[in-house]
Amino acid sequence: MRLGYTLAMNEEQSALTQPSAVDASAASSRETPGAATSGNRPPAAAGGSSWPGLLAGVAFIAVGALGWQVYELRTGVAQVRTEVAQRITSSEAAAGEARTLLRQQQDSLASLQGKIGALEAQVAATEGQAAALQSLYQEFSRNREDRAIAEAEQAVSVAAQQLQLAGNADAALIALQGAESRLAAQDRGQLLPLRRALVHDIDRLKATPQVDVQGIALRLEGLLEAVDSLPLAFAGELAPNAPAAGSAAAAGDVPALEFVKALARDIWHELVALVRVERLDQSEPVLLSPAQSTFLRENLKIRLLTARLALLARDGRTFAADLAQAHGWISRFFDQRDEKVQKALAALTELQTTQVRVEQPSPTESIAALRMLQARGAESGGKPTPDASSPARPAPAGKGAEPARPAANGGAR
Repeated sequence: MRLGYTLAMNEEQSALTQPSAVDASAASSRETPGAATSGNRPPAAAGGSSWPGLLAGVAFIAVGALGWQVYELRTGVAQVRTEVAQRITSSEAAAGEARTLLRQQQDSLASLQGKIGALEAQVAATEGQAAALQSLYQEFSRNREDRAIAEAEQAVSVAAQQLQLAGNADAALIALQGAESRLAAQDRGQLLPLRRALVHDIDRLKATPQVDVQGIALRLEGLLEAVDSLPLAFAGELAPNAPAAGSAAAAGDVPALEFVKALARDIWHELVALVRVERLDQSEPVLLSPAQSTFLRENLKIRLLTARLALLARDGRTFAADLAQAHGWISRFFDQRDEKVQKALAALTELQTTQVRVEQPSPTESIAALRMLQARGAESGGKPTPDASSPARPAPAGKGAEPARPAANGGAR
């Protein structure tokens, strides 16, 4: 635009320095008398004098064309100036609007940055709470796992004591099955080896032949209750004589002769009772007084009670010895012709052949699995477990941090 403006100014200067058409016509009129005086010359000289006029006409036409061009150029320059001014005005208005929008955007950006800072602070607080909850959950999970392991260890210890000390496989099975069910409720992969070991020990206990302790104890209880009703071999009791007792009762109603006869029968019966003849199958008859018979029955009960205690303690030797002693006493001091005595002797003979002690397997696999879990927990106890589920987040910016604002004048022009 500046180049066109410079060209227009040069053309105007050249047009001002050029002679005008009036000056050209005056010059031609001044030269005309000379031309007229030269009319008396020969024709060759007249043909040569027409060139100045032709040149003057061409110059006039050129000056007119140049003036027209200058006029058109001025008109175009004025239009260009007007258009440029309008465009500059519209550009300045657009730049003002852009500056206004930029200030509004900067204010909005600052407000959003403040809100983002507040949200980041809330996110940081939420992350802190989540980390605290995660640590609490991990601690609670570890506590649950440790508690489950402790309960399983206690159950295995009880089962081992029942098997080794009392030989009670049923109680050991109950303890191991309870521990296995509690571990199944936990449903944790770390406890799977312990559950597998418990299941193996339970299967081994179930496969081992068991002693019917309760059944044997009930049979011994029946023998204890029957001791008081067993008849002795030498009771020394006189058979009742009903007619003699009846005659004595009715002595006041019979005549004197009948009374004498009844009295004589009573005396005879008393004399007969003094001497008693019985057939004995034993070579050494034992006569017991009432006090001795009471002591015999009590000692027999004590033997049966000690046999029951030996049964509960799985002491087969003491159990068999007590039953043999009780069998010998019953066969020696009690009447073997009685049915109760025969049943008691048969029961004692059968119980003597009963095996009350069976080698029970120890829960070794469960104990080994417990030791392995405890050792693993002791190794990983001091190492913190990072939370892989929560990704790392950048540190939130402070609330006072402001974003870099662009220059206000940089985009205006």
